[in-house]
Amino acid sequence: MAVAAKDIAISAKGIHKVFNPGAEEEVIALQDINLEIEASEFISLIGPSGCGKSTLMRLVGDLIQPTAGELLVNGKMPARARLDRDYGMVFQAATLYEWRSVTKNVQLPLEIMGYSKSERQKRAQAMLEMVELGAFANHFPWQLSGGMQQRVAIARALAFDPSVLLMDEPFGALDEFTRERMNLELLKIWEQTRKTIIFVTHSIAEAVFLSNRIVVMSPRPGRITEIVRNTLPYPRDFNTRNDPAYHDLVANVRDLLRDAVGSLSADPSSGEYVSAQGAD
Repeated sequence: MAVAAKDIAISAKGIHKVFNPGAEEEVIALQDINLEIEASEFISLIGPSGCGKSTLMRLVGDLIQPTAGELLVNGKMPARARLDRDYGMVFQAATLYEWRSVTKNVQLPLEIMGYSKSERQKRAQAMLEMVELGAFANHFPWQLSGGMQQRVAIARALAFDPSVLLMDEPFGALDEFTRERMNLELLKIWEQTRKTIIFVTHSIAEAVFLSNRIVVMSPRPGRITEIVRNTLPYPRDFNTRNDPAYHDLVANVRDLLRDAVGSLSADPSSGEYVSAQGAD
């Protein structure tokens, strides 16, 4: 019996990105990036500061364009995918409008896209319920904690039902306890929606806890040095972090980063790492 072809959500072939080409301040950000991401996968990008993780995500989101190579999103050029609203984006800062209620913030992309008032209200409420903020619909961002604001940002990104969710260190500014809870919330959302997620993080522990696969990147110019398949079963919960297999994967990814970066110091309890030569 023939095996059905897998749906590829993101395809990157020979991607290069150079900023200020030909100038004295030329920077080769990415070099020869080859990556395929299947539909509904949860992929984490991890590497030292300045390695091009966010640059790669911005290329996928059509915020910038590659210098060379071919990049497809759901079989389309990124510009077409953006126009077709194929992806939502969540960044480290929630970037909510303080003068708009939580509901109005979630409704914003729907307003821009011309949804009717009733459909906006229905969709926004459904998304707020998904992120467990239904009771806070009429609050304002300044009345919410940082973790709650990030949940509003996720609800907003999902409001128009994109197939791909791009997340650039969305929990990096949160305290450790809130961050772990947000990891759990995000996994619940992913298990419900099966969106394709590309997640940028500096945390080894976070990448291992969340992902199907972990893409390890080298210092600039950014290259993919290894792709680690995560064998931890879903669903995952707080107990997952006590599993010896989890700790083995964290150690494996840390070793791969050490090989990629050179001299690293790490806090084994947190899974965070820093370059001994400094960031960026």
